[in-house]
Amino acid sequence: MDFLDPKIESYALDHTEKESPLLFNLNRQTNLKVLQPRMLSGHLQGRILSFLSTAVKPKYVLEIGTYTGYSALCLAEGLDDNGKLITIDKNPELESFATGYFEESSFKNQIEFINGDALEVIPTLRYKWDLVFIDADKENYINYYDLVVDNVNSGGWIIADNVLWSGKVLKEAASNDMETSIIQQFNEKVHLDDRVRNVLFPVRDGMMVMIKN
Repeated sequence: MDFLDPKIESYALDHTEKESPLLFNLNRQTNLKVLQPRMLSGHLQGRILSFLSTAVKPKYVLEIGTYTGYSALCLAEGLDDNGKLITIDKNPELESFATGYFEESSFKNQIEFINGDALEVIPTLRYKWDLVFIDADKENYINYYDLVVDNVNSGGWIIADNVLWSGKVLKEAASNDMETSIIQQFNEKVHLDDRVRNVLFPVRDGMMVMIKN
């Protein structure tokens, strides 16, 4: 489902800071070689992530769901000089693809990729997060949120992707559609949680942006 007229989106991209040559190549190679390239954050959303990260200037960033590494590299652009980004993904087939681009970047010493189940990995990480990006399996969005929210610094940000879920959130979820149901519950939970302030941005497939109180 398209939320934005393609001509308007094209105009927005024409008047948005360009992605770096490395990101451009990563974007292109993902579309050429990887299944479901729609999962890539892409140029517009990538610049938004970069700008938000730059505004926060985080020391510690957690990304849940790496895919091919595009969003991690965008988030890394805002890192404190001594900052660190940890990105978790349980798909071993894309590890070398993503880490290859990390190694080509100027952030190669600041990005740590962990191959594993985020539900198991997150409790082992002893950091207070300044920025968290959730973009993994939708069935666990609430679980991921619950695992990280108390370890986000006051004034820190949590961003969750795909919260409009191709417009499916507007209708009652079918009994066998767990993903839509969980996204609806997640959006409602966040909106009612007095630990955070929140805005749902209708960018691409929806970005829920939260600031920890």
